[in-house]
Amino acid sequence: MDTTLSDPLVDRLLDGRYAIEARLARGGMASVYLATDVRLERRVAVKVMHPALAEDPEFVARFNREARAAARLSHPDAVSVYDQGSDDGHVFLVMEFVAGSTLREVLRQRGKLSPGEAVAVMDHVLAALAAAHAAGLVHRDVKPENVLVTADGRVKVADFGLARAITGSTLTTDDSVLLGTAAYLAPEQVRDGAADARSDVYSAGVMLFELLTGTPPYQGDTPMAVAYRHMSDDVPAPSSRARGIPAELDALVADATARDPHRRPADGGVLHRRLEEVRDRLGLHAAVPAPATDLTVQVPRAGATGAATTSGTQTTTALPPAPPAGGDDARRPRRRWPFVLALVVLLAAVAGVAGWWLAAGRYTHAPSLLGLTAQQAEQKLHAEGLHWRFLPRVYSDSIREDLVAVQTPKAGERVGNGATVALRLSKGPEQVPVPDVSGKTVKQARAALAAVHLTVDKKKSAYSDTVAAGHVIRTEPSSGTRLHVDTGVTLVVSKGVRPVRVPDVTGMPLNKAEQQLTRAGFTLGPITRHYNDSIRDGSVIATSPGGNALVAPGATVSIDVSKGPHLYQVPDVTGMKIGDAIKAIQNAGFKADPKQIFPAGPGKVVRETPTGMQPRGTTIELDYF
Repeated sequence: MDTTLSDPLVDRLLDGRYAIEARLARGGMASVYLATDVRLERRVAVKVMHPALAEDPEFVARFNREARAAARLSHPDAVSVYDQGSDDGHVFLVMEFVAGSTLREVLRQRGKLSPGEAVAVMDHVLAALAAAHAAGLVHRDVKPENVLVTADGRVKVADFGLARAITGSTLTTDDSVLLGTAAYLAPEQVRDGAADARSDVYSAGVMLFELLTGTPPYQGDTPMAVAYRHMSDDVPAPSSRARGIPAELDALVADATARDPHRRPADGGVLHRRLEEVRDRLGLHAAVPAPATDLTVQVPRAGATGAATTSGTQTTTALPPAPPAGGDDARRPRRRWPFVLALVVLLAAVAGVAGWWLAAGRYTHAPSLLGLTAQQAEQKLHAEGLHWRFLPRVYSDSIREDLVAVQTPKAGERVGNGATVALRLSKGPEQVPVPDVSGKTVKQARAALAAVHLTVDKKKSAYSDTVAAGHVIRTEPSSGTRLHVDTGVTLVVSKGVRPVRVPDVTGMPLNKAEQQLTRAGFTLGPITRHYNDSIRDGSVIATSPGGNALVAPGATVSIDVSKGPHLYQVPDVTGMKIGDAIKAIQNAGFKADPKQIFPAGPGKVVRETPTGMQPRGTTIELDYF
């Protein structure tokens, strides 16, 4: 590689320890060199920041701080950071030696991966992110350039923590920061520069999309144009770009790339578990695609092969296998203190992670799910790394049917990672059918309504030809109508049959009275006869019920018929003295009307009229002289 011949760092012993052998790649922020750690006699990769960055004290301090944080991460799927420092203005980072190619180069050679291969790669990537997030470390620049693939199928994620140091530098412009990473930036990173574990989840979702389809979801004329697409558009389903992609992988990409961070899986660990569930459910067990042999780069000084990428602001390097160490530096006695220091750092990191996990890391908070559909609740719980189960539905006066009405634990309560949240969907307001209480007494109707949690609001009366008085004719609303519980119902209670008026037939001849009562629908009852001084014989004295009385239709009406007045014998008082005659007439119940027809006579009755049988009270004329 002729480009290394004029590089001032080649053949230099950096920091008195790292023998620089060749420059493998040069990016916008750093150059990567193949080197040998002469103390530990091992091949390493050394990333040296460009001088413009090294001259910024704030960047150097930040770089050192982030590098130390990255060094605490120890995971088989993450490129280890061994050391960091500066030498004569050169700020550098010493990393694990990895033989192979970047995932970007694999994509260039393959175009896209099969669903099984994509899942196999992401299995390692998300395992590394899960370990980093558990240790409180955020990558901030997840992309294919920062993923290394070895010939034997190992995958390693590089450059943990460095994006924060670089993007915080005042010497970089927006374009330089976004160049090469805009395709993977989470919306919140574009909007306000904020990044957390969910931002890495978003970038991982975009990378999964690219592995499945061969291209990032968005294209644009400038990095900023691409970045703003992440803020305004939802990442499309991979199956819309390529065939043969299962719906489960579409859903996984959709969840990971939700524009709202709170709707994504909480961290790499949650997304990793979901990926494993999809993999096992679909049987997507494939090997990691090995890089093509012609992707390696020859390193003349070392006589070995390696791979590097020069695109993007974050240059990721895969280094060739190290040759046997030799020379005077290689024969120096080994020193044990770096190993002891590394062990101390590792133990401290393990203790810190364990303490965090026991105190808070194994817990999360139940999200608010009330009012969501079942699908929305499932997606939100997926994003939080929680499981769910649906219990029988419940009635709710405030939450519409088919939405979540009850959740246990409640929103905001602390729950363990991966815990199960019980959900109950709403059946809407509780409604019950009005029971049929027709024909029942009011007391019986009240009991039947109370049994279904309804009440009697009021009562009203009505006539009924079929329901006995005091019994329920119907309810308002009618039976079968569904009402909310505790609603009042009106009882319509029978007053019996509507009464009719008895015709007044008093004084009518019996035959005419009978005809009129029969036409009115009444039944003729027994006929009785009595003397009556005012009603002539054969006419109606009275009826029972009486005339104009209100009675049930078809009621029986009895008739009292007159036999005329009762007659009595008028006493014969002819020849009696007038005084005695008057007394005799009056004692018989008649009235006496004496008339003297000749004065100076003996005072005896000579004629009386009328005579025979007469009604009492009749006036009897008595003629005397």
